[in-house]
Amino acid sequence: MNSRPRGKLAVGRVKFFGRHRGEVNSSAFSPDGQRLLTASEDGCVYGWETQSGRLLWRLRGHKGPVRFCRFSPDGRLFASTSCDRTVRLWDAADAKCLQVLKGHQRSVETVSFSHDSKQLASGGWDKRVMLWEVQSGQVLRHFVGHRDSVQSSDFAPSSDCLATGSWDSTIRMWDLRARTPGIFHQELEGHRGNISCLCYSPSGLLASGSWDKTIHIWKPSTRSLLIQLKGHITWVKSIAFSPDGQQLASAGYSHMVKVWDCNTGKCTETLKGVLNVAHACAFMPDGKLLVSGAAD
Repeated sequence: MNSRPRGKLAVGRVKFFGRHRGEVNSSAFSPDGQRLLTASEDGCVYGWETQSGRLLWRLRGHKGPVRFCRFSPDGRLFASTSCDRTVRLWDAADAKCLQVLKGHQRSVETVSFSHDSKQLASGGWDKRVMLWEVQSGQVLRHFVGHRDSVQSSDFAPSSDCLATGSWDSTIRMWDLRARTPGIFHQELEGHRGNISCLCYSPSGLLASGSWDKTIHIWKPSTRSLLIQLKGHITWVKSIAFSPDGQQLASAGYSHMVKVWDCNTGKCTETLKGVLNVAHACAFMPDGKLLVSGAAD
């Protein structure tokens, strides 16, 4: 990839409006950027209209704090995970619960959809990763190997590989084409802290954010660390590639959001004071960057 100069990045500022009854654990934008999900310690999932900040729904159902939430790539569904050991699948049109997925033995900390939105992966404090069929809610496979809680996950663009990050400071790559039991086929090591977030680029590069305050960009096919990004003063909570894969945005658990050039590893912009605490960042199809979090 060739580096090229860029103009000022357009940033959409999204706030939380104080209507949560507990701390916000995570947030996620819809693929079109029109809606925002927030997972709350109060046991509810909130849906917001990003342009106006209007609260669309407050969804009850989980019997414990909601840890994570994510939209499906086609925008038709979203999923939430909870300390109640379940994953809930919701219809994004009317916010009705479609499935309650049970099987984890402890809190579920992460969930991700395959790119065709037909499969779902979840992981949590039981150190296991579970692969589900979205339509039926059936478990397809179990993946065991992490030595500590699984905190993050993402499917490769081809959906034939799943990456998971753990508090054991490793990233494990699972071959979804194999018919054998779920044994990881490679491991990426290098972080010195918990792996808090993972994100694939459109071309298949993998970015990982950690409690060690760094971001690594990997070439999974060769297990190569291409670039290490340093500059956050707190642990990295959310990362997102731009649609062309040339830029990476990262939100630390602070007021700081950074934008990086993936070719040079240089930070091209540091956004300060956008929010008091940044929870999530996402690029829209038009290249606009949205950031959500807690505001003063």
